[in-house]
Amino acid sequence: MRVLATKKSKLIPRVGRSVVLKDQKIAIFQVTDGRIFAIEDYCPLTKAPVLEGIISGEYLYEPMREYKISLVDGVIQEPDEGQVRVYPVEVIDDDVFVEV
Repeated sequence: MRVLATKKSKLIPRVGRSVVLKDQKIAIFQVTDGRIFAIEDYCPLTKAPVLEGIISGEYLYEPMREYKISLVDGVIQEPDEGQVRVYPVEVIDDDVFVEV
């Protein structure tokens, strides 16, 4: 189900925005080239939110232990392992929709 999550104009590049859609806490990030990603706002390794992590390219550095998480597929990069859920995003004009 596609749900309106936020407005693109409300996003700040490299700064996360938290939304709750269908009882799922999701972190939305816009990278510097303008693409928008949505991932589960929960790290399975630290059991903590990832919203305040640092964005570099297509990666999020988890804020507690700096695990490197791909915004594209949610895979936690080596030498660590694990994965967070990613959600498909569609942008129509200023509306950002997330598939939940």
